[in-house]
This record gives sequence, C-alpha cells and structure tokens, in this order.
Amino acid sequence: MHDPVPRLPSLLEAVLSVGTDLELRATLQHIVDAAAELTEARYAALDMTDPGRDGLTGIRTAERPEQPQPPEPPESTESPKPPELPELPELVVPIHVDDEVFGDLRLAGKRDGSFTDEDEQLVRVLATQAGIAIGNARLYETARQRERWIEGAAAVTTALLSGESAADALMTVAERARRLAEASAGVILQPTEDGGMEIVTASTLDDPGDIVGVVIEPGSPVLEQLLGGEPVFIDDTATDPRMTTRVRHRFGPSMMLPLQAGGRLLGTLALPRRRGGRPYTAVERLLATQFASQAALALVHAEAQHSRERLAVYEDRDRIARDLHDLVVQRLFATGMMLESTQRRSAGTGDTDKDVHAMLGRAVDELQSTVQEVRTAIFALQQPPADAPTTFRGKVLREAAGAGAVLGFQPSTRFTGAVENRLAEPVAGRLLTALRRALTAASQRAGVSRVEITVDVTAPLPDGRPGVRLTVFDDGEAGNGHAEGGDSEGGGSEGGAGTTVTWQSPL
Repeated sequence: MHDPVPRLPSLLEAVLSVGTDLELRATLQHIVDAAAELTEARYAALDMTDPGRDGLTGIRTAERPEQPQPPEPPESTESPKPPELPELPELVVPIHVDDEVFGDLRLAGKRDGSFTDEDEQLVRVLATQAGIAIGNARLYETARQRERWIEGAAAVTTALLSGESAADALMTVAERARRLAEASAGVILQPTEDGGMEIVTASTLDDPGDIVGVVIEPGSPVLEQLLGGEPVFIDDTATDPRMTTRVRHRFGPSMMLPLQAGGRLLGTLALPRRRGGRPYTAVERLLATQFASQAALALVHAEAQHSRERLAVYEDRDRIARDLHDLVVQRLFATGMMLESTQRRSAGTGDTDKDVHAMLGRAVDELQSTVQEVRTAIFALQQPPADAPTTFRGKVLREAAGAGAVLGFQPSTRFTGAVENRLAEPVAGRLLTALRRALTAASQRAGVSRVEITVDVTAPLPDGRPGVRLTVFDDGEAGNGHAEGGDSEGGGSEGGAGTTVTWQSPL
C-alpha cells in the first residue's frame, strides 16, 4: 500500500471544498467532483439511499466511460444474444449521516489502472467529512424552508386581515402557497351541495381558466379523505387511481391539504407539480400542512372581522336613518304643512300681495325637494356597503357617487314617482347611459359647483303617453360643455345660468 502523505495536500483541499457551500445540491456536487479529482477517476456518482427525502436525484460528474466493444459475431440465422460487456472496476464507499447511510459514492474508470488501497483510504476520509457537510447542509436547508414558509404564512395573514374580499382572500392563499411549494399550480377546492368538491380558485403559471370549475365527483376514493379534513399526498397525479378529474394528466407529485379551523372545513388547498417533477420531501409536506392550518385560521378571522365591520356599518346606518326620519323628516313635514296653511289663508283673504304668495310657494317646493333628498339619503344608507346595487335607485346613486369623486362634491339626486315599479329594464338601461353621458359632460365644464339629478316617472310625453324624464342640471360655464338628449323626445339647453340636459322616453 502506498503512503497517502504525498497526496495529503490534495485531500485537505478536497475536504475544505466539500464544506464551502451550505446548499445541499451544491454540497453533493462538491463531494462527487472532489472524489473524482482525488482518485483521478473518469466517472463519479453519488447514489442516494432515499432521494425523495431531500427531493434530489443522483449526483454525478461525467458520463460513464464507454466500455470496450466485443468483436462482431459471425452471421447466423439465429437471433443473436445480447453481448456481455465487462464491468469496469469500481470503488464504492458509503457515506453516513447521523448513523444513517445517506448513499454510496461510486468511482470508476481510473486513468492509470485500478483503484488502490491508498485511493480507498483517501475517499473514506473524504466520505467522513462529506457526512458532516451533508448534515450541516440539511439543517441549513430545513431552516431556510421553515423561514420561507413562516414568512409566507405571516404575509397571508396580514393580507387577509387587511380587508380583502372572499375571492381575493382565497387567491392570496393559493398564489402564495404555489410559490412557496414551487408547484405548478395552487388551487382551492370547496365542498359542493351534492357531496363533491369543486375548484373555485386557481393560481397557475399558465391560464387557469380550464382548471376553475373542475369537480371531484361524489364517490371518488380521495374525496372521503378530503371531506374528512385529512391531508392527501400523491406521488403521481396522472397515474394515481384515486384521481378522477379531467386535468389529472398534467400533474405529477401533489399535496392536498385541508383548510380547517375550529372543526370547520373551509376547503382544500392542492399543490400539484408538473408531471415528472421532483417529489415533495417530508419537510415540505410538514411545512405545507402547517401553512394550510394557519391560512385557514386567518381566513376564519378575516371573515369574522369582515362580518363585524359590516355589522358596525349597518348599525351606524340604521342609527342615521332613524335620526333622519324621526327628527329631520318630521320637522320638515310640519314646516311644510304650516307654510301650505299660510299660503291658503293668504290666498283666501287677499291680505297678502302676490310676491309673498309666490315666496311661500317656493318655500313649499324647497321643503318638498329637501324631503325627497333626505329620503334618497336614507335609501342609500340601506344599501350593502360593498355589494353592487340591484335596484334602479341604487344604480342611479352609484353613478352620482362616481361623478362626485370626479367633481369633488356629491350631486343632488331626486326621484319622483314609483321608479322601481314603472321602469322596465330596457328603458332603465338607456336612462343610466344617458345619465353617465350627462355627468361626464358636467365634469368637463369649468366652474361647476352644483349638479342636480332628477328622475320623474310621472312626466307625460308631449303626445300624452306615460313617460320618464331625466334632468341633469349643472351651474358650470355653458361654453365649455355640451348638452345631450336621449330618445327622439330628448333635448338639452344651455344658458348663462348653467346647463340642463333632459332625456325622455316612453315607459
């Protein structure tokens, strides 16, 4: 046996190179390269005992050198047997990590002959150091993974508690989980009424349109576990007999994790990788399961917070509506009745001149308009704070609110007649279009400080037919805008006192 001392510097250099990187794959590559260089082997590989544990495949340097080819056999009518190629001499040294065999370091194709005892001694020293380096790299990789998943769970919680809608909240969970797991897709499934589960949210690198809506039908072998809140781990989605969906052929390894909090199953988080992708490690499965539990808890808290906020809004709106009705409306009605009584007495006795009589009439009109505006405000308070309006009144108020954001003040809105009962859908749609155009024109005029919107379903058309009239007035400079009409009966006018847009249509 040769003295290994002459190659001691090379051994020390190899040992130092093995520990220069904390990333596991890089560490394994350093081990293989160092062993090949130390023994002058043309081929080196590391065959791991359990590749799935670390999500890696075999690590090697160059391809195995070509074997010497046997001479061509003589021609024969019989089918030739496959030639038996001689095996190259190999040096195999196991690598132990924490009393476990991590894998075998295989060397072949020594340039100047066969491997010696000196080569084996050097490789065993290298393997001992490699075991320590692999253990450190594993710890570092696990710590990094835990840090990423914890940060991801914290980011999801922060996002969910910031007031996102239910659909946005589910997408946040799916998107963040997909990135953390390095998956091809992140999808959320929720139970259906007939006992199945349906994909309601999908985050993918490609278009998720054909994934959303996919249903796991009742009777699927995997469904009982999912509805029971159990995690399901799949090695290959495309070939697993438990999977029955029409998109299963696209995916390989997958995790299906329950979104469950307080005994309540919100759904399932599925994280499939592409077909042929690396399997999930035990650490990844554990971290993803913990992430799903935290995400489910955040979803429940976000839902409760949203409900509390909505309840607070409703309670405050109810209080305002009661105050408006009990205090303001009653006083306005009483004042209006007093003025009407005064107007009748003055008209009957002839003691009051025409100017006073006209002034009282205008006061009554103003009070009636105020009552209508207060009623409109009460109606607006009764609308859901975040939902799209479904009534015609609500849609008009939404258009007015949108214009108010541009104008810097809220337009005045009044309704006359039973607008909800008398307006059919086609007419209502055209009226809303005319309203948008009129408000847009008003917002483009200079000097606008007041906008009045009136919808009157009691105004007859010139030919006597029942109709609806939309009037939009603004006090801006008439020269900077234009007035528009709607149907053939519509029209507009401009003048120094502002611009009035009128739109009429039969009911």
